[in-house]
Amino acid sequence: MQTLLLTIELVIAILLIVFILLQRSEGGALGIGGGGGGGGGLGGLFSPRGAADTLTRTTAYLAVGFFVVCLALNILVSRTHRPASILDTPTRSAPMQKAPVKVPGGPSIPTPH
Repeated sequence: MQTLLLTIELVIAILLIVFILLQRSEGGALGIGGGGGGGGGLGGLFSPRGAADTLTRTTAYLAVGFFVVCLALNILVSRTHRPASILDTPTRSAPMQKAPVKVPGGPSIPTPH
């Protein structure tokens, strides 16, 4: 189930990027799409105004879908994964003893006989 939701999330994210890049910016200088004159005989769907409305509406639907899938993933993960508390771990009966540390000695000094 998580794999399916993650795949849907990825597809929605890619589509969001595409639809956002297709929209005209406020200044009209940065948008990839939306240029040109009338849309031919297709009514108002692909006229500049109709295309903007369609892209805006599609972007809004994709954004809502993105958030819904994010919430579903979070709810699914929170129900399947229970974080372990440090207080729930059993304590040790005896403390571990540290191994003696051997310090390397310097040069040995000869003792007189």
